Amino acid sequence: MKRGGYGLKRDITLGLVGSIGGSVLLRTVGFPGAGIVAVAVVAFIGAAIPIVAQRKIWPTESAGEEKADMWWRWGLGAALVAVVAWMILGPTPQPAATATAAVIEDKTYTVTPAAMKVKAGIVTGEVTEMKVTERVEQGSGRVVSAAKLTAKVVLKNSSANQTVRLVAGTIKYIDVQGQPIKLEESRTEPTLKFATYGSDRLDPGQEATQSLDVDFPAEALKAKKLKEIRLDLAYIPSPYLEETVHFIVSVGGQ
Repeated sequence: MKRGGYGLKRDITLGLVGSIGGSVLLRTVGFPGAGIVAVAVVAFIGAAIPIVAQRKIWPTESAGEEKADMWWRWGLGAALVAVVAWMILGPTPQPAATATAAVIEDKTYTVTPAAMKVKAGIVTGEVTEMKVTERVEQGSGRVVSAAKLTAKVVLKNSSANQTVRLVAGTIKYIDVQGQPIKLEESRTEPTLKFATYGSDRLDPGQEATQSLDVDFPAEALKAKKLKEIRLDLAYIPSPYLEETVHFIVSVGGQ
């Protein structure tokens, strides 16, 4: 730079103000993702403009101070050029290695038989598509989500003269000794929930379908542990009456 400055410190301050202003202007006009070359050029131009403007508008003739700062200017300029060249031409930093996310998969246990007939008094039907599924971490086998029993339950009112209101259903897992297998703590007792009153009513011959998705005890997954699954149904039957009503009428004044 020509003589007329106020010293190295003030030139650096003017250069920083100009380069920051140029970078802000670059983002403002719509180049938020500009590359390092464009950013370096804009910063260089932005730094030069206020220094040149100061030389033109408010120059000084402190030649002694300018001469004393000459070596610092050349040294700082060379360092800046080296830094910019390294940023442009240097090796691209590789992203830090991220931990591989664990792969979670569904582990399915077949239930044999997968379908069973249901007969509880005048309520009949079937349970189909029975299976037990738990979510585990691939490789380690660590259980992420405890086992669930899923199935489709179809219930039918086989009575010819009674309606049925379904109340509740309870599921129990029985071991080979005939004793219930308890669920682990904090797990929900398996129940079959029916719809609200009105749609839980079955007229003679009518069917209702429910999806079963309940907790399954981990103990029951052990070999030769589970003997049977028991479904206890509660329903309210009521007589279904048909009455005949006669209307004595005449047509056309006859």
